[in-house]
Amino acid sequence: MNQQSLDLREFHWLMDVMQSMDIGLLVVDEAYSIQVWNGFMANHSGVRPEKVIGSNLFDSFSDIPRDWFVRKADTVRLLRGRAFTTWEQRPYLFKFKNYRPITGSVEFMYQNITFIPLSSADGRVTHIGVLIYDVTDVVTSKLELEKARQPPVT
Repeated sequence: MNQQSLDLREFHWLMDVMQSMDIGLLVVDEAYSIQVWNGFMANHSGVRPEKVIGSNLFDSFSDIPRDWFVRKADTVRLLRGRAFTTWEQRPYLFKFKNYRPITGSVEFMYQNITFIPLSSADGRVTHIGVLIYDVTDVVTSKLELEKARQPPVT
């Protein structure tokens, strides 16, 4: 088997992993045009990749706080390092419905977010990767614990 066949096979299973992982993956270019929209994003948003790939993030999802997102992305691009946002700072980036019956006491998915600089072959950061982690179970447990610790109302 030649190297090109091996590379193609590796690319194929890598794409399969990316599409089926239980973490949201969004990649935007410098103009905030959506380049990658994995299966997690499609499943939770109800928006298929072919509907959003190539479209502007803020035009497609007007509820995303543009100034906040751009500031985060600019920092990641400039410093060439990751940036993080927890649910305690911002409960979510995308207001996905909570789909878990056990944690059904909240209406939306709480999210932790990681912004990652993605460099081109010339070393410039040309894209930003955004990883979205569903932390609803953790948040629900914490909120329930805090509620249980409250003194009884008399």
